[in-house]
Amino acid sequence: MAIVLRLLTVALCLFAGVRVATAAEPLVVNVWPGKPPGEVKELPPEANVAKPDDKPVGDRKIIKLTNVSTPQLLVYRPATDLANGTAIVVCPGGGHNILAFDHEGIEVAEWLNTLGVTGIVLKYRVPFRNPDKRWEAAVQDAQRAISVVRSHAKEWSIDPQRLGILGFSAGGETAGRAALLHAERQYAAVDGVDDVSCRPDFAVLIYPGGLDDKGTPWKLKDDVKADASTPPMFFAHAADDRVPAAQSVLLFTELRKAGVSAELHVYATGGHGYGMRKTGHPVNTWPDRCADWLRHQGWVTTNTAASQ
Repeated sequence: MAIVLRLLTVALCLFAGVRVATAAEPLVVNVWPGKPPGEVKELPPEANVAKPDDKPVGDRKIIKLTNVSTPQLLVYRPATDLANGTAIVVCPGGGHNILAFDHEGIEVAEWLNTLGVTGIVLKYRVPFRNPDKRWEAAVQDAQRAISVVRSHAKEWSIDPQRLGILGFSAGGETAGRAALLHAERQYAAVDGVDDVSCRPDFAVLIYPGGLDDKGTPWKLKDDVKADASTPPMFFAHAADDRVPAAQSVLLFTELRKAGVSAELHVYATGGHGYGMRKTGHPVNTWPDRCADWLRHQGWVTTNTAASQ
């Protein structure tokens, strides 16, 4: 019941445009000072389009948020005695049509808090605006989000050089492209915030999609390219995922060819869309492996609740 009430409170604040910052609720910050780039169409109000007959993920159903026109950041801060200065922007998945907002967003931020990390859920625009680049609006929002967080680093007790991005499925594509395209901002600068770097220091991609050339097996899209300036990445995928694990394998390989540090975990089973939930497969241990990677890379210190 507490989880339901908390999510309801957050949803009401989001829809009303209210900024909140209590011990139980996040700070809510708009990504853009006005309308996002290229926005010309008015959408219906934001809505949770989950249906009563939707299958649960793990032990409960999920939130499916759509009609997002005002991108926002939900800033979840860890306990002061655990905070280590690292922050991660979290991009929920949903095929660029909806956002799986709880199990691939809020629950992830809360897990990051146990590691001493500030978890920042990005409510990016859905459904997609550009059918030729389904990812475009989402990546614009993600790039701007990185710059916004860095511009608030001192205020939010964040180290601006310890800022990562994490995404699931379409959110994994968003996070991955934001990392790969860090030198090419996908919109014209709006204000001084866009003078702040949009390069994430690292990226975590969980069952990412949209990166492969569907017409050619085992081939990334031509515009998915890594070089020596690409941030380090962590991948987790299930081999039986309907979104081919080859995408993670291929991008991992490209990163290593470019001399970029990367870690890849492909599990035998687990399917797609499990997020932070327990679904009865070893793939559900990905957060433990990710935490190990974050510690080994130096992004997370060892004196956190998760390591005790």
